[in-house]
Amino acid sequence: MAENSILCSVSGLTLNLFTLFTCLFVHCNSVEQPGGYDTFTISSFKYPETQIRPFDVRYIRVDLPPWFSSISIALMSSVNLDMKSFQTIPKSVLPIICFRDGSLPLPDVSDTSLKALVGLSNGSFDGIQVLQNTEQCYPVPRNMTMRLTNEQISARVLYFGLFNGVGATRTQSKMIVRGHSYSFAANISVEGCVTSTMQGQYCNQTVEPLSCGLSGNRSGNGSVSGFFNQSIVSCRNNFETSCHGDGEMKVYSLEILRIAEFLTISALNVRLRPLNSTRNSSEIDLMCFARYGAMPSATLHDYSGNLNEAPLVVQSPKVGNWYISILALNLSKEIGGSQINVSKVCYSLELQELECPLGKAGPNCSSERYMLQTVLRKESTPFESYYLPYDEKVMSDAANFLLDPLLSNYSFGGGQDTWTYFLLEIPRGAAGGNLHIRLTSDRKINYEIYARNGGLPSLVNWDYYYINKSSNSHGSTFFVLYNSSEEKVDFYILYVREGIWNIALRHLNSTGGTSNGQTIMSISLERCPKRCSYHGDCRSALDASGLTSYSFCACDRNHGGFDCSVEIVSHQGHVLQSIALIASNAAAVLPAFWALRQKAFAEWVVYTASGISSGLYHACDVGTWCILSFGVLQFMDFWLSFLAVVSTFIYLTTIDEVFKRAIHTVVAILTALMAITKATRSSNIILVMGIGALGLLVGWLIEFSTKHRSLSFSMDFCSNRLEGWRIKEWLQNLIKTLFKRFRWGFVLAGFVALVMAAISRKVENSQNYWIWHSVWHVTIYTSSFFFLCSKVITINSDNEPPADGNYQLTRQDSLSRGGA
Repeated sequence: MAENSILCSVSGLTLNLFTLFTCLFVHCNSVEQPGGYDTFTISSFKYPETQIRPFDVRYIRVDLPPWFSSISIALMSSVNLDMKSFQTIPKSVLPIICFRDGSLPLPDVSDTSLKALVGLSNGSFDGIQVLQNTEQCYPVPRNMTMRLTNEQISARVLYFGLFNGVGATRTQSKMIVRGHSYSFAANISVEGCVTSTMQGQYCNQTVEPLSCGLSGNRSGNGSVSGFFNQSIVSCRNNFETSCHGDGEMKVYSLEILRIAEFLTISALNVRLRPLNSTRNSSEIDLMCFARYGAMPSATLHDYSGNLNEAPLVVQSPKVGNWYISILALNLSKEIGGSQINVSKVCYSLELQELECPLGKAGPNCSSERYMLQTVLRKESTPFESYYLPYDEKVMSDAANFLLDPLLSNYSFGGGQDTWTYFLLEIPRGAAGGNLHIRLTSDRKINYEIYARNGGLPSLVNWDYYYINKSSNSHGSTFFVLYNSSEEKVDFYILYVREGIWNIALRHLNSTGGTSNGQTIMSISLERCPKRCSYHGDCRSALDASGLTSYSFCACDRNHGGFDCSVEIVSHQGHVLQSIALIASNAAAVLPAFWALRQKAFAEWVVYTASGISSGLYHACDVGTWCILSFGVLQFMDFWLSFLAVVSTFIYLTTIDEVFKRAIHTVVAILTALMAITKATRSSNIILVMGIGALGLLVGWLIEFSTKHRSLSFSMDFCSNRLEGWRIKEWLQNLIKTLFKRFRWGFVLAGFVALVMAAISRKVENSQNYWIWHSVWHVTIYTSSFFFLCSKVITINSDNEPPADGNYQLTRQDSLSRGGA
């Protein structure tokens, strides 16, 4: 029965996800709604256009109450990919949308959902690899209209996340972030049925709530110490008898308030109407379909069985709303070659819950059950806490407790495996936390661990489990095992779902008798697993709705992964990158040396300071050494680099130092503003080049206005042939002057180096940044050196009066005064 139930769950989940995929890539609209469609809008959200930068993520939470009928999602994005092109794009830069029921998706942990992504894109559906993995991912479509009903998804919480690239490098801290961004906007609306007894896609399906009450107690031999009373809760339909015809389905609802051992669904007093029917009621199939949190059908359900043959038993049902559908089959008989419905089937529906008394659980209520108390950590982020048994047997101020006193009385000895259950609550909004479970002992651990959300776990009903290092839920996306051995168990349940969780310990008794060792257990809700492996910082954020807090690791330059445990750059690679990025700034010696040789002291200071600040900035950026704060070093690097580029242009002019100082002052202010506001934007390169070219042009205009003041521009200058001849002669002289003023071989070499710098800037990305940015350092400083060398220093040209005349006269005059 349990195997059939699990198979039903898998088939139902498979159909659910296939429907979701179909709605994503086929423009999915609702069919025409029949008359009398009576719904109201429970919630409606409009998310404005939001940009997702490379390696960024956005989460959206949608609450689905028990009375919801459908959810509509309309997504518009700037992504323009077809089913073929996305297969050639690396997943580290691929825009992906992921869905998960109950908690936040996290495709970085495992590629299980991404394998399903590739399989679905080829038009095939291979099913779910692991039962607990309900996360499914797809490439972000350009436009998506999706409508899902309460017959397709359960009434809980639906999360979807939009990722701009997934994988271990997503959380790695990068020296520079390059890549394509995309934007999205979404409209999400949740509809509900006005009448609680009318549900379904169009709120046209009558749902009859069952009336429940305590019907009595049952005693069972639970342990060697005595008997435990079990409460039996009986539920029946409001009418004593239900009747329906062939193919007609009736739906009932039941709310389980407490953890139950099992739920039994029976059909009593099955009979046919009219009473004079020649058929036997035993020939009728009275199919029962049960589903947790959603409307069941013949194709989508959790459990099923023929009530006319045997009751349907649901072991350890989850707490919450259950829906039961009854479908009568084989009521028609053949008359004259056609099927005619000649009768109806009537029955009395009865459900029984077997509940254990407080503090007891498991088969025959023979095992101990403890409700764990939430203890918030001091000075921690929201929801970070640990759990301790609220029991007089546990006296501890630490975040762990001794396990042995809490085990069932007959755990040791007798050769029978026993169970101990711990219940804890994950509060609303804490789905972005991670449940950490540890066992440590000074002997070999003889425990198996089973965890389940909403119901008691067992050998056949669990969400996650751990038996040993080789047998556990390691294949599940959200289960991560750390450093476990025979004496230690350590694992995380990532982005754990909200609600009640049941942790069951199955004690494997051996014939060796009682051991004198002790076992310590620790259960905690942590923000980042393994403290980001001490290779990053744990950060917190809110989803787009502001209802769920989630945490993530921001790793250092050398590590990545959801917990920063993946080494992306080795130690040798880190040393090589550091040397390349720091030592490449030695190229600043070339323009600084030439400026010093030409006694251009202002330019010498700029080039020298630019090379030193760039080396210090990159030393801090790669994590080698930070002489100042990162922000200060980044500002100094970009500002002085911008200033060095513009100073190269200004140096090529031959204007007086008074004008150069004025231009330098203006340029210093502009470049400082650029460096302090979005210094890393790519457009800054164009702006700096533009400012430099403008400074060069201004310098030439000043030089022109100073040397050619006698040139007259009369109104009739176009008609005056003599004036026209002078302009022509002046242009020829200007060209000759330009050829004489620059060494054009150096100018060409400077432009070649500048083109190489532009190419290195264009091809660099997050992976090869250290290589091409080192090339950028060498080429940009080399181009400045060539441009400086290209200027020919002229003294006492024909168009200039002697520059040193006044200086000599002043010097002689000073000496004569001294003699006097």
